[in-house]
Amino acid sequence: MADLFAVESAGVSPDSPLADQLRPRSLDEVIGQRHLLGPDGTLRRMIASGRLGSLILWGPPGTGKTTVARLLADQVNYRFKQISAVFSGVADLKKVFEEARFERLSGHKTLLFVDEIHRFNRAQQDGFLPVMEDGTVVLVGATTENPSFELNAALLSRAQVLRFDPFGPEELELMAERAEAAVGRKLPLDAEARTALYSLADGDGRALLGLIEEIFAATRPDEVLDQAGLLQVVQRRAPIYDKKQDGHYNLISALHKTVRGSDPDAALYYLARMLVAGEDPLFLARRMIRMASEDIGMADPQALPLAIAARDAYEMLGSPEGELALAELCVYLATAPKSNSVEVAFNEAMALARSSGSPPPPMTILNAPTKLMKGQGYGKGYIYDHDTPEGFSGQEYFPEKIGRQNFYRPVERGFEREIIKRLDYWDKLRVKKREDGE
Repeated sequence: MADLFAVESAGVSPDSPLADQLRPRSLDEVIGQRHLLGPDGTLRRMIASGRLGSLILWGPPGTGKTTVARLLADQVNYRFKQISAVFSGVADLKKVFEEARFERLSGHKTLLFVDEIHRFNRAQQDGFLPVMEDGTVVLVGATTENPSFELNAALLSRAQVLRFDPFGPEELELMAERAEAAVGRKLPLDAEARTALYSLADGDGRALLGLIEEIFAATRPDEVLDQAGLLQVVQRRAPIYDKKQDGHYNLISALHKTVRGSDPDAALYYLARMLVAGEDPLFLARRMIRMASEDIGMADPQALPLAIAARDAYEMLGSPEGELALAELCVYLATAPKSNSVEVAFNEAMALARSSGSPPPPMTILNAPTKLMKGQGYGKGYIYDHDTPEGFSGQEYFPEKIGRQNFYRPVERGFEREIIKRLDYWDKLRVKKREDGE
């Protein structure tokens, strides 16, 4: 595995933060992102072809997007120009574009790196299109947000989106080893504390190096911290999570699919992830109420009332006591038999209702509150089901224009097995009554 960082970097002061001291000086020194930088990686192939196209680098903070962009410019001998969408406006962009045009006349190509490109509004994003198309700049934008939601379709059509992954434990370990080599001192952590440190970094390499600096600054040369000591020395980082952005949707999707997939352990993990990150517990309760209807339905009719009860319990108890009710609900839903028969039936019924116009129901099942309506046949021939021996009349209830339909098809799981028996019984009885002329 290639080294992540060079221990020494030309032009960087030894007093600089570790993240600057250990910044890679070539693509070969970058670890991680092997799908992009490995021998068959996307960027390696692009460089080998001699053509560097515009790119959108998408991934969490601290995964090397800025570093890779700078090294790409070095690799293809382009001028590297960096701006941030947080601090730049239209006037700044125009200045950068004019500078790039001037340099192009001198035979110099410009790689324009735009950090947090998603913060530019739609009109500002459109401003990049002409200079991308005429070759004034090769645009490399970095974003932590899903480009599908945050960037113009026109911009995305002119750039290749490359996904940057969070650093894994092995990569964080190598990063820590490089930091130890740079400082000339081993991290004063026992094995459990070292593992906990990587969890605190949450896949963010820059954050890991910041935590390592805190540890070195706060400990004596002969001191070794256990996990509890580590948490006292460093301020605990919140997991990367924005309740209105991509991390939010990824985790709620993971929770829903693990419940649907009947994996209570994974479901509890994602529930806990979201609670730790500060998600509104009532949002989670509402989503689990939906799961009870969508994925369990009539296979376990108790799932929906239990989901509502869990929400009410949380509202009564608050946090953290009420969170146990949500955990109980999460396990119940994950271990319940699954059926989406009601959802499928409802969707089919809605589709027919939208397309069938407004055919009247059969006259037999319409009330006749007035003599006029009774004279016109409203309610004529209606059979009161409770007056039959079986408590079932077998009448036709669909409009004549539509005819009998079959939307609800229960599955052989949970309570719906009992419903199948009932429906089969009524179907046979309906046929018999018609044959007997009842």
